[in-house]
Amino acid sequence: MTAKGTSDKKSGRGWRIAVLGGGAWGTALALAMLRAGHDVRLYARDAETVAAIARGENPRYLPGIKIASGIAATGDIAAALDGADCVLAVTPAQSLRAVLATARNHVPQGVPLVLCAKGIERDTGALLSAIVAESLPDNPVAALSGPSFASDVARGLPTAVVVAAREAELAAGLAARFSAQNLRCYSSDDLIGVEIGGALKNVFAIAAGAVTGAGLGASAQAAMVTRGFVELRRIGAAFGAKPETLMGLSGLGDLLLTCSSAQSRNFAYGLALGQGKPLAGLPLAEGVPTAGIAARIAAERQIEAPIISAVAAILDGKVTIGQAVTALMTRPLKTETDI
Repeated sequence: MTAKGTSDKKSGRGWRIAVLGGGAWGTALALAMLRAGHDVRLYARDAETVAAIARGENPRYLPGIKIASGIAATGDIAAALDGADCVLAVTPAQSLRAVLATARNHVPQGVPLVLCAKGIERDTGALLSAIVAESLPDNPVAALSGPSFASDVARGLPTAVVVAAREAELAAGLAARFSAQNLRCYSSDDLIGVEIGGALKNVFAIAAGAVTGAGLGASAQAAMVTRGFVELRRIGAAFGAKPETLMGLSGLGDLLLTCSSAQSRNFAYGLALGQGKPLAGLPLAEGVPTAGIAARIAAERQIEAPIISAVAAILDGKVTIGQAVTALMTRPLKTETDI
């Protein structure tokens, strides 16, 4: 299936892009699409967010960043989707199905829906592309992922991401449309690989934050991230992901970024966890619901994923961080290349 409008990608005509989600990442991507020359409509459920963007700010999610005029924010999802050439779904992974149910009758047939959130549905174990295929079978699905903080993209700082779709032509067309000054978009036909990398890196970011918060040292953090990448490769291979995808921006690149900075919501969550601080009120960390379902998938498929299992157990209150680290450090020894 060829997406609506990809045939004229060389004509210079800007698209009408609907962004579903008024949080930090949704607002940042709306700004990026505006810079790329598109007509942007942003849907947010929160009336205060809609009003703030109209004033040129989004202090709740992007404090101190000026929101350029030209983004039409609305609380009416039908108005946001009307006449759209492309839809960016930037709602949290666990609410995607509900949002698509609301949007279903308003998404123009045949236009691509680009997943910009990362995760695995907790109740079903479904990847987000499967939810789109079920909810909007007449719309091609793609995913945008890679090492990118919302504040950097919002400010127009140099960032590289990947856009993936099962059809290479669709992915390349979307990447060309989305690219702009300081936003470089590569394309991939490995949709599953990009989704797996984006979902699991959040779990490892929680682990990295917890190791740092517990004061276990930089050596422990480096070991955790490296061995976490091994687990990512194992699970990715089970889903049919290409190894080169997991070595790229949406795999290793995103993993390194989110496991090294408190700008990452998942790292910040893990940091607070490791420090024994209250977790209530922290920004949404997609790795929390993903950890449990990822651990379950690994167990069902008999995939060795001790770090993912440890994170799930810690979040469920079954073990302490100290107990989890002890269990990991006393596992049977093996060769490093035995993945």
